[in-house]
Amino acid sequence: MHGLYRKPGPPLKWQQVVYSLIVLGHDVHVGHLTALSYHGYEHTLKLGVAQRIRLYSTRSLPSWVGKVDIGPGFIKMKRNLFPDGSIGLINVSFGTWDWPIPYSSAERAFIELASTLETREDILQAKLMLEGAANLRPMLLQSLLEACGNIQTKRLFLWLARTIGHPWYKHIDISRINLGTGKRQVVSGGTLDAQFLITVPKEVQDGQQPKADHF
Repeated sequence: MHGLYRKPGPPLKWQQVVYSLIVLGHDVHVGHLTALSYHGYEHTLKLGVAQRIRLYSTRSLPSWVGKVDIGPGFIKMKRNLFPDGSIGLINVSFGTWDWPIPYSSAERAFIELASTLETREDILQAKLMLEGAANLRPMLLQSLLEACGNIQTKRLFLWLARTIGHPWYKHIDISRINLGTGKRQVVSGGTLDAQFLITVPKEVQDGQQPKADHF
């Protein structure tokens, strides 16, 4: 028998859908902006705009996920950053039965965010969010950055961290992180950062503080 079934009861919550996927054997976790919202960074997101739930999964999600009437819906993100999929994940209890749902730690979620930054506006908004992250754990960031397989993501995250200048940045040993070779263009019309060899918005590189649009 095919289709989607549920017992009568209160309206479904998106966490119940995620836990159902886990019970069905899907390797899935909540990450990116959704995890950052859970960790307290939602105040930098655009007010009044419902953010779709960002899910990472090692395989395609069942078609019924898109048919469940839960706003604002789900986005399946690419999961190509960490060969060890469990690094930097935490379990968050949900509901009466304390169902464990894997979330990205704030450290992992910021690196996941860096992997999707493509425009000047994206970068300025991410910078605004990271400015409020003074308490990230450098040992976990070190492990995540060493494990991350995406060169541009690592360079961009480290550039943002250096630009902001939180104390934890000084405790990251960049020499242990594979940053590849050659230049990477993150934004067109930007300026090249001499340390990380990526093109970034000129006004941020020069230390100015332009107003950022919201995600």
